[in-house]
Amino acid sequence: MEITNVSEYEAIAKEKLPKMVYDYFASGAEDQWTLKENRNAFSRILFRPRILIDVSKIDMTTTVLGFKISMPIMIAPSAMQKMAHPEGECATARATSEAGTIMTLSSWATSSVEEVASTGPGIRFFQLYVLKDRNVVAQLVRRAERAGFKAIALTVDTPRLGRREADIKNRFTLPSSLTLKNFEGLDLGKMDKTDDSGIASYAASQMDCSLTWKDVKWLQTITKLPILVKGVITGEDARLAVQAGVAGIIVSNHGARQLDYVPATIMALEEVVKSAQGQVPVFLDGGVRRGTDVFKALALGASGVFIGRPVVFSLAAEGEAGVRKVLQMLRDEFELTMALSGCRSLKEITRNHIVADWDAPRAAARL
Repeated sequence: MEITNVSEYEAIAKEKLPKMVYDYFASGAEDQWTLKENRNAFSRILFRPRILIDVSKIDMTTTVLGFKISMPIMIAPSAMQKMAHPEGECATARATSEAGTIMTLSSWATSSVEEVASTGPGIRFFQLYVLKDRNVVAQLVRRAERAGFKAIALTVDTPRLGRREADIKNRFTLPSSLTLKNFEGLDLGKMDKTDDSGIASYAASQMDCSLTWKDVKWLQTITKLPILVKGVITGEDARLAVQAGVAGIIVSNHGARQLDYVPATIMALEEVVKSAQGQVPVFLDGGVRRGTDVFKALALGASGVFIGRPVVFSLAAEGEAGVRKVLQMLRDEFELTMALSGCRSLKEITRNHIVADWDAPRAAARL
């Protein structure tokens, strides 16, 4: 079957993967309202394309934290990618490097920071959970630095793991052949079997639910790497993030896997961007499946987007080649959207190029 868009990989992955693994990657929290809303909200934004502009040359390049990349589409951290494909995160790293963009490696990866670094050159960020044992956290950060990672993406929306009912039903646990490679040798690499969700039990035993802004300051004392905070969805927290001296903000609801009935990230984006006041770049993850979605996010003020599930589904379907194809399809769609909207570079993408359904009350108020 000819794959013509990113979303088609999910059905192939569902056929190929064991139910427990597919459900882990695909599901959200509780009623999964936010999971659906992350996608649906994009459909409530329409284009206002400009015409008769010379779009024979389109420039999609941008810089993120000073690093030049080929397009504003990057890879979000997704845990345990060897459950999708034997080469796991290393295959994703190679595909991302070839596409000239940034990969974020999950703390809970099934390939270590050193293994991913050994795949060759590339711009890579390391996603960090703060565990109860701060010595382990400091070790992880130092290893990421030594392995050439360029930034820390600190996940801040996970004091406890959200209630993922598919994982509870399946009694999810990491397959016995795999380990959380970054924790090997620290007696934290394995997940115990449980009557509940193995990952929820693991998280409850390891994650520090006392995490506060003070800990962001602590992290800044142990690393020179720039720190992005991942999991901001309100203007209030965006202001606090800026005050804390972070290098950037990722608007994220953890792929709708934490608190259900929070807004879609694309709905929360503009509030966060306004509160950040241009002092730090704001990025978005959640629900991005089309080049049109990328354009909409940039029109609402994002400096770039991160994709998650399309990576693991394409990895399951076709390995490294699948991830390469996902990045190429999104790139091609985004370039076409820019051309058809009359934008030759990212700086030409403005709020005036879109209209959102939530604009109507504002427009009425102006009358």
